Amino acid sequence: MAANNRRMSGKKGAQIGSGGKRRRGLEGKGPTPPAEARKGHVKNRLANAKVKQTQRRTAAKSRGKSSSELVVGRNPVFEALRDGVPATALYVQQFIDNDERVRDALKLAADRGGIHLMEAPRPELDRMTNGLNHQGLVLQVPPYEYAHPEDLPAAAYDEGDDPLIVALDGVTDPRNLGAIVRSVSAFGGHGVVVPERRAAGMTAGAWKSSAGTAARTPVARVTNLTRALEAYKKAGITVVGLAADGEHTVGELAALDGPVVIVIGSEGKGLSRLVGETCDYRVSIPMPGGAESLNAGVAAGIVMYEAASRRARR
Repeated sequence: MAANNRRMSGKKGAQIGSGGKRRRGLEGKGPTPPAEARKGHVKNRLANAKVKQTQRRTAAKSRGKSSSELVVGRNPVFEALRDGVPATALYVQQFIDNDERVRDALKLAADRGGIHLMEAPRPELDRMTNGLNHQGLVLQVPPYEYAHPEDLPAAAYDEGDDPLIVALDGVTDPRNLGAIVRSVSAFGGHGVVVPERRAAGMTAGAWKSSAGTAARTPVARVTNLTRALEAYKKAGITVVGLAADGEHTVGELAALDGPVVIVIGSEGKGLSRLVGETCDYRVSIPMPGGAESLNAGVAAGIVMYEAASRRARR
């Protein structure tokens, strides 16, 4: 009888204690997923590559866009509001010590309108400012809306004027940018062009230095300054670069009478090689006092005055 039991134990079928595992193994696993969802399939790899490419493009676009800026601290916030820097929100710390600067900032924000007053606990302001000494006040400045470089001469021609544009090459101080915008506005210029990289942008500091003129003087941003200048030249606009070793002086250059782009380099390095080679003329500012160079904002003011004077005499 024992032998018979051994022979029966070798038969196929569910056994005691198997829990029906063999039966479940015979059950179907559902419909076959599409090729794009099957790991290791060619179409799956292509689909993943396409997703990654889209993500890279989205990230690149995000990097190219200006982001909101935060002005922190009681004095900086008050001065930004006083000088007309655009803002979308003023964050005020809960239970803040309400001194004169805080009261003045709140009043300016309320009088201007369009600025949301937000109360926030100190830990939240610490997080927003990455631990900076905000003193309970944080002002949110919206991204600056840059113009297209073609918009600047188009606006001049629409007004019946010859374009008078300033382009900056390697100017990295926002205060210089703001001062140049102010000079362009004062002497009837039609805008400023700045490179996208390694150059100052329209930050709160630039807005303050412009003394409010940034609201009416457009600033265009370009990916490649040399290509933008070449496009201006093809449109019939003369490109004049400021350089200490220029072949002409500002006072003797007749090209300032017509459509012109004035290119100003950094105080230390001047014009870059490619930009200098792209210019139709390179001019200098006579300095009998012996100074080696001028601040970019001062140089822009001198050339813009000369151009405006020549145009007034036409």
